Amino acid sequence: MYNVVIAYLLWLVSGFGALGFHRFYLGKIPTGLVWMFSGGLFGIGSIYDFFTLPGQVRQANIERALLNGTLRPSNEWRNVNDGQARIVTQKENTEQAMLKVAKANAGIITASELALEAKISIEEAKKALDAMVSKGHAELRVRQSGSLVYAIPDIMDSNEPLVD
Repeated sequence: MYNVVIAYLLWLVSGFGALGFHRFYLGKIPTGLVWMFSGGLFGIGSIYDFFTLPGQVRQANIERALLNGTLRPSNEWRNVNDGQARIVTQKENTEQAMLKVAKANAGIITASELALEAKISIEEAKKALDAMVSKGHAELRVRQSGSLVYAIPDIMDSNEPLVD
């Protein structure tokens, strides 16, 4: 794993980033050469690197983990609004998918809908929903048609016809 402190030390030792040692360290050989021959893009790239180095280290660690096969992109990482890839757990993905589906369906969700949104099996979705019920965050309800659904009261539309 790459280390932010080492990256900053290499940035400092290479003439405040002008020689690009930190880029070589992070496996960015082509841009390391550009930095070396242009003085860190005439200092502008060196200043940019000073502010973005923690994100570059994080990105390099994620790429390294993906190449080593220790990280699966579908379940353990995603891009967020700021464009940085972040490691998230399957539990967080499932909970977010659960809330997303519930919000779109006026607080009502089924195991099949969650499985489809979270890209997990129906059994895993059912376990996740049952866990929400046991924690008191959701309720198991019956639609007028007789089908079982999970209701999240915080999001639920009060006009949805359910039987208690």
